[in-house]
Amino acid sequence: MDIEIIAVGGYDEVGRNMTAVRCGKEIVIFDMGLRLDQVMIHEEAEVENMHSLDLIQMMAIPDDTMMNTVEGSVKAIVCSHGHLDHIGAIPKLAHRYNAPIISTPYTTELIRQQIAGEQKFGVNNKLFALKAGQRYTLSQHLTLEFVRMQHSIIDTVTVVLHTPHGAIVYACDYKLDRTPVIGMPPDFERLRQIGKEGVLALIVESTYIDNRGRAPSERIARDIVRDTITSFEDDKNAIMVSTFSSHIARVKTIAECAHEIGRKPLLLGRSMERYSSTAEQMKLVAFPETTSMFGNRRTVDRTLRRLMKGGKEKFLPIVTGHQGEPGSILTRIALGDTPYKIEKGDKVIFSAKVIPNPMNFGQRYMIETHLQMAGARIFPDLHVTGHAYREDHYEFIHLLNPQHIIPAHGHIRMTSAYADFTTESGYTLHNDVHIMTNGQRIKLN
Repeated sequence: MDIEIIAVGGYDEVGRNMTAVRCGKEIVIFDMGLRLDQVMIHEEAEVENMHSLDLIQMMAIPDDTMMNTVEGSVKAIVCSHGHLDHIGAIPKLAHRYNAPIISTPYTTELIRQQIAGEQKFGVNNKLFALKAGQRYTLSQHLTLEFVRMQHSIIDTVTVVLHTPHGAIVYACDYKLDRTPVIGMPPDFERLRQIGKEGVLALIVESTYIDNRGRAPSERIARDIVRDTITSFEDDKNAIMVSTFSSHIARVKTIAECAHEIGRKPLLLGRSMERYSSTAEQMKLVAFPETTSMFGNRRTVDRTLRRLMKGGKEKFLPIVTGHQGEPGSILTRIALGDTPYKIEKGDKVIFSAKVIPNPMNFGQRYMIETHLQMAGARIFPDLHVTGHAYREDHYEFIHLLNPQHIIPAHGHIRMTSAYADFTTESGYTLHNDVHIMTNGQRIKLN
């Protein structure tokens, strides 16, 4: 049985992740993601109503037409977690494959919601929820295993595909957080065991390979956020926080801090409501009982009007828009497009860093400037990453001892830096470390 890695998307970019692994005549697809910045360039784009070929041309979803040249049948589409750069293309591409979509319970529910909102295609693939620690038999030769991991969204796993020639480990994205705010630490014992059993290849994110040391725990972010918010317990000005909608652990921390200082937490924005209400309904998180969530634009505006009348000091809105995204709650507030008015001394906290691309930097600068002109006090970067740093990668490689390493999830400078980094552990470029670009295929010996 020959084993081939097929780089469909996410190999010379950050986003639209999609990798296929062919084992003989059987194929397993890992992730089907969206590239959000490409969608934002086309502001008029309504993704739900667009054809997959148009989105491929926009470079917003993976160009999976190359899969037509791969001989074999797809046994499963497997998603590692619920971020859109990993599941956002499923409504556009999954129907082309007669295969189940396998993911963790929370990710499965997010995928179900995405499919329900799709306007162009009917996606009838079976959805199968697999918990961390469980296995799924795909065929006589292939078994899937989910290993517990941490990341900036709950219910993330490292995916392991067991083959007759060793395991293929897919780790896009991951973080070795030993003191998480929600859930348990990564399953180090099982990873070490898999390493002893034999790993043929590790397909691994390279996003933050240039960051030296270890990525700080989410508990550090919790302490930074709490220290900032609770220091304004007696402040009469508004406090507003923007963070990643999908970062349930962070949203939970902010809501708890608001409750602690006697302010009512309000989760505002469509994505904020969707991610948090889904997690709450699945009993994966518990917010303070004073928490309310509103996603509909009219309801949000009505709520903001109520805040202005009732006193901004009684509430703490947690809103979308930390990247300055057009149409997000914070952007609309900054531009004066809501009943909520920023006044001198109001606090605006960004519990998120700018995702590094020119569009985000420009948009974030624009909304910060508008907020400051209105008199707001800006608190930037109350955040820790959900991605592994250099020393985390070093530990991960030494846990698994893979025969081959394929850096993914990054621009070519990131994947090249990862290849250079692996020389410290005795790997050699073109021999057992392989830099791939979208559309490329490589057979493993």
